[in-house]
Amino acid sequence: MACRKEKENRLRIGYFADGPWGQRAFDKIIRDDSLEIAFMTVRYGARDPELIKRAEGNHIPLELSKNVNSEEFLERMREYDADLFVSMSFNQILKTELINLPKYKTINCHAGKLPFYRGRNILNWALINDEKEFGVTVHYVDEGIDTGDIILQEVYPITDEDNYGTLLARAYTGCADVLYRAIKMIQNDEVKPIKQSDIDPIGMYCGGREEGDEIIDWNQTSREIFNLIRAVSKPGPQALSWINGNKICINRARMIPGACCYKNNNGQVIGKTEAGFLVKTGDTVLEITEYTYEGKIKIGDRLKRNE
Repeated sequence: MACRKEKENRLRIGYFADGPWGQRAFDKIIRDDSLEIAFMTVRYGARDPELIKRAEGNHIPLELSKNVNSEEFLERMREYDADLFVSMSFNQILKTELINLPKYKTINCHAGKLPFYRGRNILNWALINDEKEFGVTVHYVDEGIDTGDIILQEVYPITDEDNYGTLLARAYTGCADVLYRAIKMIQNDEVKPIKQSDIDPIGMYCGGREEGDEIIDWNQTSREIFNLIRAVSKPGPQALSWINGNKICINRARMIPGACCYKNNNGQVIGKTEAGFLVKTGDTVLEITEYTYEGKIKIGDRLKRNE
């Protein structure tokens, strides 16, 4: 009897996904026998080989389309009779007809604390803005961008030891966990949706990072430059500057406790340290501790050839 009830409660999911975000969430969903991935859709232009391998290994149909809102794709989707569509780092905007096709509509997992930090490159912007926390939000999809009602949200701390890489690792795991929990809430009819306008009527959007955004403006404060450096650190492009006309890629910096505020030539190297060197900023000084310059990588007191 229990087995029959479990089968009747089984949730059929249409999975739209990409990258480590989609891979981690897939691994959690597929382990739950009460959930079934009816089909998977990956990004059309840059197809994730790991997700494709997972689909093939679990005998899940792979559906590809340049336009998931086309009538041809919609017709194929109707044949699956899915209960829920799930978007995890998918790159196409879903329109109303596709959104509303499943019984429980469509949900999306976003690595931002909605209604703030809608849009793109959220983890980078959170560090640049000196936030002390970032969020992971699962929400219903509507025709806006990251504006649908919130199903579940979790918040994670940010410290000065964090950078883009550490936040990314935390977000990969966090997104998989929060998305899975939200799916179970839908399956068990436990959702109490929250309108984003009830939290903040305006919210905020973030645009995508562009080439050149990684260039350091040494007229900014030490704190602002410190935040930029950690926001674009590996696996990002790394912060960029020049010494004597030669490019230097900076991956890590350190705030100097108690450094005094004074006027001088901003961007000037003013001294060496055991871990690196000091640069005058718009207010105080900043220690650069990890960088690549003239073909060599300097990490603290270690120096090696960049190969």
